[in-house]
Amino acid sequence: MQPRHFLGVEKSLTGKAWVESLDTKTQPIATAISQRHQLPELLGRVLAARGVDIDSAAQFLTPSLRDMMPDPKALTDMEKAAERLTKAIVDKQKVAIFGDYDVDGATSSALLFRFLQHFGIPAEIYIPDRIFEGYGPNGPAIDGLIDDGAELIVTVDCGSTSFEALEHAARRECDVVILDHHQLGEQLPHAVALVNPNRQDDLSGQGHLAAVGVVFLTLVATLAVLKAANHPHAKSCDLLAWLDLVALGTVCDVVPLKGLNRAYITKGLVAIRHGRNAGLNALMKTARLTGPANAYHLGFLVGPRINAGGRIGDASLGAKLLTMDDPIAAETIAVQLDDLNKQRQAIETDMLAEAIAEAERDIGDGPGPSVLITGQDGWHPGIVGLLAARLKERFQRPAFAISYNPNGIGTGSARSVPGVDVGAAVRGAVDAGILTKGGGHAMAAGLTIERAQLGRFREYLEEHLSRAVDAARGQNQLRIDGAITANGATIEFMDLVERAGPYGAGHSQPVFALPAHFIGPAKIVGSGHVRASVSSGQGTRINAIAFRAADNPIGQTMLKNREGTFHLAGTFSLDHWGGRPSVQFRILDLAKPSIRR
Repeated sequence: MQPRHFLGVEKSLTGKAWVESLDTKTQPIATAISQRHQLPELLGRVLAARGVDIDSAAQFLTPSLRDMMPDPKALTDMEKAAERLTKAIVDKQKVAIFGDYDVDGATSSALLFRFLQHFGIPAEIYIPDRIFEGYGPNGPAIDGLIDDGAELIVTVDCGSTSFEALEHAARRECDVVILDHHQLGEQLPHAVALVNPNRQDDLSGQGHLAAVGVVFLTLVATLAVLKAANHPHAKSCDLLAWLDLVALGTVCDVVPLKGLNRAYITKGLVAIRHGRNAGLNALMKTARLTGPANAYHLGFLVGPRINAGGRIGDASLGAKLLTMDDPIAAETIAVQLDDLNKQRQAIETDMLAEAIAEAERDIGDGPGPSVLITGQDGWHPGIVGLLAARLKERFQRPAFAISYNPNGIGTGSARSVPGVDVGAAVRGAVDAGILTKGGGHAMAAGLTIERAQLGRFREYLEEHLSRAVDAARGQNQLRIDGAITANGATIEFMDLVERAGPYGAGHSQPVFALPAHFIGPAKIVGSGHVRASVSSGQGTRINAIAFRAADNPIGQTMLKNREGTFHLAGTFSLDHWGGRPSVQFRILDLAKPSIRR
């Protein structure tokens, strides 16, 4: 059965049909959730629309580690990893931590570093340079770590497909433990243990974890072994104090917020508010974060600053900052990362204009290709992932952005839309000999390609993804959870909405419609955002903003609007600017009310 059009909107300003988030099957579930658990009707609607059933609603609203934590030994190779880490601690061996250059890699590295530090183990974090070394372990880096005395190398958020580098480590007689979550095939690299819930022989059901979540489970298992051995420092090890790192990495890696991930983030936000991590405190201060930390702050204010180091600066800065206990030294690095983030934004703006122009040429006046591929000589390789994300959002289809070096070798990133597995397509293109290397997830991937192979790659993607893309784009809908007026958007209303949080990937923030509201004078703020106030015409006005909308139909309509009302669709948040919380509306779409005769 087709969902009913919300407020009668069959085609909005962005071409979307607005539909009710509940259908005839889920509406009774929403009512039952509200009645059984004595919850407001709105909360029942939000939960049912996101697949929460009657029996699991209470646990969903109050996720706990005790309820959600699996037995770590359910993950393949976990016992081997815990035993090898225990041996390193007991024998006081030097451990090298080889991480990735994104937030998940930085938090994974910092978490393991702090654990080993508690037991007095000398540890070194190594984050490869994105441009000169690329992703994952490499031979020269392995040699350097071993030459510096490493007796155990632990790769975090990488390593699952690093066959040559880890074979080289084996020839150097250095043990390697891999803690990762990236997809991989049947072939496994040489390692003492490979803990990855996405390996094909793992039946734990924890494939939705970020790498930092896998690292935390590994530390739980390791601590259990140390306690059983009566290690003198085991009882004083408080793993829960480091859940701030787990929450940060989980949010920023955009993994589904279900099961254990919900508990990680809920409890991790509590740890963040305790303010024990000097580096995280400095980052939040530099980001001018106001009010209690939430998942949005981590994903859109803190995370990009850590990523800026890996994109255009020193890739090790993020992990280094998160291991610091000195507030003054931490603030110095936080300011450095903030400056790098500003530089990154400027570079991205110039590159994005070129990428949009190329994409529009490819699309022309017709439907265009199913998958967009843009690429230029000299694009900064650290920014291409952001370009792909922006193109995907703008053109509503999977997008690749590739930076070519003078030798014609391209380094690229891809971002996809729900229902289109771009990671599998990239791995298939590697197997077909089209790509030099590549891999990733359903929603994101990285690759290396020779320019001469670009035509074959376009054909491959069109052949293997066009049907899935057509199906995904055919569902050009915006699901609406309910309608409310500006008068009803109160602090109490926000408290109610937040009870079903945290929101993110796999548990989307509720979208509400403001029917027939007036949009006040609009202006461009920040990096192309459009701000205005909206009201129903009966008193209360609330602040509203459309992000990166200055040159799209939503922003242009807001800027040119002089009279009349619009249906608005978007999400609510609390703005703590100035110390007083106020409700803010993020505009996702607009529609003109239909005229009924």
